[in-house]
Amino acid sequence: MSDYHRNLPHWLPDGPAIFLTWRLYGYLPACILQKHCAEKMLSTGQKFARADQQLDRAEAGPLGVKDTRIAECVSHCLELGDSKFRRYDLHSFVVMANHVHGLLTPKIEMQWITRSLKGITARLCNQILQRTKGPFWQQESCDHWCHDDVEFQRIRDYIARNPVKAGLVKKPEEWPWSSAHRRGK
Repeated sequence: MSDYHRNLPHWLPDGPAIFLTWRLYGYLPACILQKHCAEKMLSTGQKFARADQQLDRAEAGPLGVKDTRIAECVSHCLELGDSKFRRYDLHSFVVMANHVHGLLTPKIEMQWITRSLKGITARLCNQILQRTKGPFWQQESCDHWCHDDVEFQRIRDYIARNPVKAGLVKKPEEWPWSSAHRRGK
């Protein structure tokens, strides 16, 4: 089991699949995050769902991943982490306008996976956008380990349906920057 702490604790047992989410730098203002965290009646999952709804709206803020070149770059890097570098088994993913969801089973420590994925995609995306300064991704990621097969399938379906829920497509396989589209599921 590995654990580390930045702003959020990351406690990840060895073996189970991990639901990983990260977002563009500066997308959710601190006041929105603090409001969600302050709502004591909500479970961690409910707080995540509220923040994710805000992300899905993509009404304001940086939307760099909306650029198809960026979305393709991030999708390709996610797939390479599985197929070429064998750092994880990638079960499902979706690249949205301002955030990324992935469901994977790590083969190395999770903090190295997030560091390498976010680091290489930030560098490549900044090159595509011809940016030389400033962060691309928010430093912190959100991770949640799957407790059982039912939760695994629920999260997998959630990821596939994210572009549908956001009103971008009618069926999951229509979203080009997703495992549902790329694997024909």
